[in-house]
Amino acid sequence: MISVEQATDRILSAFAPLAPEVVALDQALGRVLSTPVTARLDHPPQAVSAMDGYAVRSADVQQLPVRLKVVEAIAAGALPTRAIGAGEAARIFTGAAVPQGADAIVIQENTEKDDDHVRIVDGSAAIKGKHIRTAGNDFSTGAVGVAAGRRLTPSDIGLAAAMNWPWLTVARKPRVAIISTGNELMQPGEALAPGQIIASNGFALAAFVTQCGGEAINLGIARDEESALADLIDRAAGADLLLTSGGASVGDHDLVKSVLKAKGMALDFWKIAMRPGKPLMFGSLGALKVIGLPGNPVSALVTATLFVGPAISRMLGESEVGPRIVKARLGVDLPANDLRQDYLRSAVIRDERGFVATPFGKQDSAMLSALSRSGGLVIRPPHAPAAKAGSEVEMVRLG
Repeated sequence: MISVEQATDRILSAFAPLAPEVVALDQALGRVLSTPVTARLDHPPQAVSAMDGYAVRSADVQQLPVRLKVVEAIAAGALPTRAIGAGEAARIFTGAAVPQGADAIVIQENTEKDDDHVRIVDGSAAIKGKHIRTAGNDFSTGAVGVAAGRRLTPSDIGLAAAMNWPWLTVARKPRVAIISTGNELMQPGEALAPGQIIASNGFALAAFVTQCGGEAINLGIARDEESALADLIDRAAGADLLLTSGGASVGDHDLVKSVLKAKGMALDFWKIAMRPGKPLMFGSLGALKVIGLPGNPVSALVTATLFVGPAISRMLGESEVGPRIVKARLGVDLPANDLRQDYLRSAVIRDERGFVATPFGKQDSAMLSALSRSGGLVIRPPHAPAAKAGSEVEMVRLG
């Protein structure tokens, strides 16, 4: 068996960023940026008003009240037709260009309309530069708005649009084929005979791949026959990564490793000193990378979190690769650990001091309900000594 750290290094070293592609801006949410977004213009392009009110010369409103002549009205999208002189003001609306000569905006609430004049009754806001957004106040031409390697958020999309980009260069989504194995598996909604169970791994793993930014290809269930498994493996051609769940252990019906090796897979490693997830396999079938996950549902998702997610991140060229590990305090006492690294499903709360993680009493690798309720996976290194409640631990944050 190899360590989790060794397995992580060997898996990640086998993956590289995929070739980029160009997508329309409205299709870029959640994609990983391959080329930085830089501003193609200044924003705003000229000084504009941040409020509805009157553009004035601050020198004219030092002693109040004062009566100024309104020489024009300027709406957003329009340009001033003249400069503001002494004793003058321009009616102005939010987003409108500030006329030359004006250096402050008096908000509407501090004025009174007086025919073709305006009375400034409160000049507390009429400080030079007040309520004026200067040209390039947000960003200037050439400024980097969004760095490469970032997974795009709604605010990133808005910024790219403001920087005048109708399309973006992003990483291609990794294509991840998924095969579940086992005679006992049936699809959700099907009637179960004695000894059969519902297959959940294919759906969970497909959802996980999609959440990570990949394109999931769920190839279904392979029965415990070499020909059936070989057929589904052939259908994974063209994918970047093949995930199998189940069939990679040491039982008579665990055929995944032998079938893949017969097809020419170069096996890198098999078995990791961790719990859950010891029987994990990694290899290459030509250009197709293969990760054989355990069949127990919790084991499959925990190992996917630790190894598949980072592999997808590497293919996407993300700047941060790997599960999110945070500090937490134990909510209960824990006994000493053995030679395998544990990932304990835990209820997580947050108080004024940070996260508190309480591992569940039952850690069965078939209990999806416990994993669904988990906020994190408390990490217990090999041979970790007994730990008291309140002790600091590391935790893989879920959700």
